[in-house]
Amino acid sequence: MNESTPEINRPFLMKSATYMAVTFALLMIGMKLGAWFLTGSVAMLGSLVDSSLDTIASVINLIAVAHALTPADKEHRFGHGKAEAIAGLGQGALIIGSALFLMAESIGRFFRPVEIARSELGIAVILVSIVLTIILVLYQMYVVRKTGSMAIKADSLHYRSDLLLNAGVIAALILSSIYGFVWADPVFGVLISLVVGHAAWQIVRQSYDQLMDRELPDEVHQRIIQEVFKHKDVLALHDMKTRAAGNDTFVQIHLELDPDLNLNRAHDIADEVELALMALFPSAEVIIHQDPLGAVPMDYSSRVTREQALATGAA
Repeated sequence: MNESTPEINRPFLMKSATYMAVTFALLMIGMKLGAWFLTGSVAMLGSLVDSSLDTIASVINLIAVAHALTPADKEHRFGHGKAEAIAGLGQGALIIGSALFLMAESIGRFFRPVEIARSELGIAVILVSIVLTIILVLYQMYVVRKTGSMAIKADSLHYRSDLLLNAGVIAALILSSIYGFVWADPVFGVLISLVVGHAAWQIVRQSYDQLMDRELPDEVHQRIIQEVFKHKDVLALHDMKTRAAGNDTFVQIHLELDPDLNLNRAHDIADEVELALMALFPSAEVIIHQDPLGAVPMDYSSRVTREQALATGAA
């Protein structure tokens, strides 16, 4: 959920990040394929497999982001933001598959060691890949800060794990070919598979949370409460619900107002609070219901009064 930021072209940023990821992944596949044929390194194979799946995942992202940016229509009144979370789950499945493949291949090399050839070429290829990956990750991080895109965040998380993976490949090539530690290549292959698997779990967990409409973090709830009670006519609130779908955020909240207010004034207060929340969180869709003070049970679990908010520093 993004706080208010200067006006930016979110669709352009998100699409440009996906195009850049696909282009860079294809470049790295070509380089690593040649390096693997020449070196025979299982760590290099792991990096090649990872880059191949990067390409597939980035293509999925490209399609998902384009779909997620499609405006809401009569069949999808809440928009298409969850396409990003679906893409994240697809990425997670692909990454887990690559981790399992690499793990199996690396374990096999413990029993069938392979001598690494032309390690200097492999190291040069990996160094170029690291430079390309750093450029891509920096741009993706910028786009995530500006847009909050789940799909770009998942892609960036994967490419960040690639930096560690590529460092491991260099270490394996040096130790195996230069210093003669034949076990280094499969050992680093196993370690790389574990790192990739961990990245996959993070992506799957975040995507699952969005698809299951998990509540936004507590700190976001506190910012909402703080903003609501800036309005002097709000006496209490209850039944706040929040969720995210891609770059879209949804907030539902019940405001408790003076029961002697007329309908027009109650409506105006709700509109004023809604505009304040949308100014704080521009991507949010806010729905507010007005209740007279005391119309809900005093022990309502999610009820917050102005006095409670003041006591906790939220107002």
